[in-house]
Amino acid sequence: MIKIYHNPRCKKSRDGLSVLENSGKEFEIVKYLEEVPSKEELREVIDCLGITPENLVRKNEAIWKEKFRNRLLSDEAILDAMIAYPKLIERPIVMASGKAVIGRPTENITNFLK
Repeated sequence: MIKIYHNPRCKKSRDGLSVLENSGKEFEIVKYLEEVPSKEELREVIDCLGITPENLVRKNEAIWKEKFRNRLLSDEAILDAMIAYPKLIERPIVMASGKAVIGRPTENITNFLK
């Protein structure tokens, strides 16, 4: 099953959702600002993406700049920050079959679905 971590207020995330809708494939939507992923879920996403927790953070968000920028943070602390402030999580993320992609640009999703 395909899963998209989606923020309806984000244009890029809405564009990513549109790619999935137009694909004709079945998928599940996780509105991660409402249904905040657990630490285990975030670890799974990070593993599927093949990145570090820091690479999943939206560093231009005001909350990151105010509270976390220029601090030496462990992976656990970064995961805790994303759980406390889910707006920090990069979006959209599409997962399927143990793999994942960040849908920026949306072509990443199109290529992922092939």
